[in-house]
Amino acid sequence: MSDPSNAETDRLPAGATIGRSALRVSDLEETTEFYRTVVGLRVLSRSDATAVLGVEGTPLLVLERDSDAQPRHRSATGLYHNAFWVPSREALGDALNRIRDRWHLGGASDHGVSEALYCTDPEGNGVEIYRDYPRESWPSGDDNPIRMTTEPLDLATISAAAAGDEHVPAGTDVGHVHLEVSSLESFRTFYVDVLGFEVTTTVPGAVFVSAGGYHHHLGANTWHHRTASVDGRGLSWLEVLLPEASDLEALQDRLESHNVQVTKREEGISVDDPDGIQVRCRVGSPT
Repeated sequence: MSDPSNAETDRLPAGATIGRSALRVSDLEETTEFYRTVVGLRVLSRSDATAVLGVEGTPLLVLERDSDAQPRHRSATGLYHNAFWVPSREALGDALNRIRDRWHLGGASDHGVSEALYCTDPEGNGVEIYRDYPRESWPSGDDNPIRMTTEPLDLATISAAAAGDEHVPAGTDVGHVHLEVSSLESFRTFYVDVLGFEVTTTVPGAVFVSAGGYHHHLGANTWHHRTASVDGRGLSWLEVLLPEASDLEALQDRLESHNVQVTKREEGISVDDPDGIQVRCRVGSPT
């Protein structure tokens, strides 16, 4: 097994990314239509129980029908937002216009590393659609490898850049997932010390981690003082993609060396984080 003290084997490879995320929903039809017509994903497959949405054959979001699931309890941990990365300002402009025409824009921010739009889906799940600035322009800070800020976004120029597309373009992926957790210390212990992400930015009440120097693949906050394990509607699971089979094997060794319960799946493995959020890991790429 991997030695937990060996820093070279304690980190995820630079090519690790976020894959699919899954939501437990009560109204599959309404939620599917939101992600199709507002976010701009395409429906790749559909059944009475699930809908899979994505771009050009690449699945990004799985919606799981659970008509009996109760609304997420106000104290429960879980999803803050799913963040869909688009490859151009034109695509971000299209997203802005779709949200304005068909839904409600909840917020918009210039984060120094990215330009981001925010809204909430019909079941209360947070959604971000964003595009990155060139990596060489990302600011750094005294205490953080990357400094993310929150400034007003120039919506007029973004809207003007729109190309008029109804769907997000090829290359769109789940850039990051932001979680609401019960403890930032427990989050860091699991996602950094065990799973192998690296901290990129910390702000009051939140920490951001990534692989390969990205600004963040996962965010976590305690802003709303969640204390209970994930439950009810909302986040069902999220997925971490690894470039090679050897990376997955090394990760499994590391998890087991830390006495983390690992479940083998047809496509890889899964583990539960300290708040009961299921993290699935497999070999693959986001596109």
